[in-house]
This record gives sequence, structure tokens and C-alpha cells, in this order.
Amino acid sequence: MHALELTALWPVDHVGAAVIVVPADGSARVATRGDMGRSYRIASLSKPLAAWAALVAVEEGLVTLDQPIGQPGCTLRHLLAHAGGYPFDGPEPVATPGTRRIYSNTGIELAAEAVAAAAEMPFAQYLDEAVFQPLGMADSELRGSPAHQVRSTVADLVRFAQEQIRPTLLAPATVELATAPVFPELRGVVPGLGSYPRCSWGLGVEIHGDKRPHWMGTRNSPNAFGHFGGSGTMMWVDPTAAPGCTVAAVALTDRPFDEWSDDALRLWPAFSDAVVDEVANP
Repeated sequence: MHALELTALWPVDHVGAAVIVVPADGSARVATRGDMGRSYRIASLSKPLAAWAALVAVEEGLVTLDQPIGQPGCTLRHLLAHAGGYPFDGPEPVATPGTRRIYSNTGIELAAEAVAAAAEMPFAQYLDEAVFQPLGMADSELRGSPAHQVRSTVADLVRFAQEQIRPTLLAPATVELATAPVFPELRGVVPGLGSYPRCSWGLGVEIHGDKRPHWMGTRNSPNAFGHFGGSGTMMWVDPTAAPGCTVAAVALTDRPFDEWSDDALRLWPAFSDAVVDEVANP
């Protein structure tokens, strides 16, 4: 795929990238560039993985999305959707649940703690047993906060992207709920990008929606969902950008986002647009 060659222009020491195309028959085509087995700190790409584990726990009956966690009025649903009223980091709430979209490591950590308590095991073990092992993500490991301290590879995140497209660990209805806007009208900030009057978010994943500008491409549909990380990592899944198929992209680098944010916010959308164009117009 020619779009992958654009990653050679990125100002980073190492980059691995993949594009996944899944047509309606469920078969998958994967194109790659770079070392698929190189381990990267994926930073906030950890959050969708942690959320997936939390949703497995919901389906297992260990927790519920409306279970109270944290400050009064806050639930697991609020925490996974960054609507729990907690700051980026820190235990003291700064807003009433459900009133603002506040991107929060603390919220994801509180969600993980609730799952760990219900499962009676460390969250890292639950994540491994509920997500990594069944998906064959043998090179993925949580080494600290579930909000930002997973190490993984492009190969493993391709497996996770395929799971998001054709779920095997969750019911399709659960995935549909998780990848659609939750508390859809909330105003909020995407760190590193800016403030949006409708800061769309699902359960553990950001929804593209009508955000402009954005780290995804202009050709990505409003239904696209994904995440980017402070270590210079990004991943998205778009179910409606190209006719007759779902498209996903993963790109991992070893340069912190803050060191090349201006470049990243130009190069990532260009890459994403090229991917969609190439799939939609083969």
C-alpha cells in the first residue's frame, strides 16, 4: 500500500505501521511497513485496551456500566467516557459527573481498580487473561497505569484492531455501544488538539464526530473511532469511510508527541487521508 510509504517522512527514529481492510465477508487484508515485532510504549493507546477488558468484565457480570465508582453520581460508564468529573491526573474531582468531557488518566485508573477488585486479581493480570491471551497479543504487557503504561507492537495492535472490527471477546451490541458517542453533547478538550463544543467519546475510544481540526484525516467518517498517545502513537478504525469495508490504521513511533506535535498533526491526517483514498479508490 502506497500510503504506508508516507510514514518514511515522519521525523522519528523508528516507526511501524499497518493498514487493515476488512470487507463485508469478514476476510482481512493487512499491509505493513517497518518492524511489526518492535516493542513500543504505546502511551494512551493503553486506554482502549483497558476499556475492552472492563467491557469483558461487564459481560462476565463482574461489574456493570451503571455501577457507582468514585465521587457521588459517577459510574463506570462515566469513567470510560471521560465524563466522571476527574482531572487529567489526581484524585480530587473538578466537575459534576456528566457535565463536561475531561480527559482523565484518573478515570481509567478508577475503572481498572473496580474491575480488579471485582475479579479479585491485579488489573494487569485481568487484562492479560481477558484480552491479550485470547487475541494472541503475546508481546503486549501492562507495566503500570492502565491509562498509559502498556507496551505493545504493531502486530499485536493489528490483532486488537481486527477484534474491534469483528469482535470475538464481546457481543456486537456491546461493541456498538462502546464505539458510538456516550453523553454525546458534552463540551471538552482533547489534549494537544484543543476544545470542542461536542467532544465525542465512546467507552475508551475517541469518536471523530465533527471535530475540526483533528488528528485523524479529513476523509475519515464521523463514525471513525480510535486513540492517539503521547509517545507518538495512533490507531483508528473507520467502519464507513470506504464502501463495502471497514478500514483501520495503526502507527507506532518512539518520539514523544510533544516533540513533534505540529508535524504530527499535519502528517497523521495526510497519512489517514491517503489510506482512505487508496482503499476507496483502488
